[in-house]
Amino acid sequence: MSQAEKAKEFAALHKKGEPVIIYNIWDAGTAQAVAKAGARAVATGSASVAAAHGYSDGEQIPLSLVEIIASRIAASVDLPFSLDFEGGYAQSPADVKVNAARIIKTGAVGVNFEDQKVQGTGLYSIDEQCARISAFREASDGAGFPFFINARTDLFLQEPDAAKHGALVDEAILRGRRYAAAGASGFFIPALTDPAQIARVCQHVPLPVNAYMMKGMPEIAELGRLGVSRVSFGPRPYREAMTDLKEKAKRVL
Repeated sequence: MSQAEKAKEFAALHKKGEPVIIYNIWDAGTAQAVAKAGARAVATGSASVAAAHGYSDGEQIPLSLVEIIASRIAASVDLPFSLDFEGGYAQSPADVKVNAARIIKTGAVGVNFEDQKVQGTGLYSIDEQCARISAFREASDGAGFPFFINARTDLFLQEPDAAKHGALVDEAILRGRRYAAAGASGFFIPALTDPAQIARVCQHVPLPVNAYMMKGMPEIAELGRLGVSRVSFGPRPYREAMTDLKEKAKRVL
């Protein structure tokens, strides 16, 4: 498939109630392994990519190296590929647009794009993040195909007390609606685990909703019934693979 065909296929995989499963990878080799396992798309998690190359998460791995990794993944599998692009390695909309164009050239057909201030504190305001999303969309429109911007809100990740998440749902819904109007393709809500709250977001945000498979999450089938369109595993596959490697190495050494 061409990049444009992969982009259309990736968007079509996001069906409300029938979530596409993203078992996150971190390089070309893991992309090929997951593809052979039956994946319909592959996607990175930023923490995994960073750790696999000796860096901490939070845009510590150089963007130039991310471009190389992304290009190798995109070329290694005939599946849609989405990159966890964190905050776009930029703050201003103008710089986001420049970096978006660089990532589109790697062959990726989508990104995760978050609203927390990477290497800073707190979240961008809704207006600020909408301007950043719009800039990303302008760059992708120039490529001539429907690039998938999975707009991530860090509202729930930045509140460690899950008992307080219910009070944040209204703002999450507002962000999801505004992000949709700004040009986002999907809405990612990591760390929200309560079924009723997830269902509210799915009901009131006009975008495919991405849930994150962490401790305390409902099963994938239940998430589908709640209206989720995509589930992802983040750094868990990397951590489990490294634990397995360490244990096997111990037995040999």
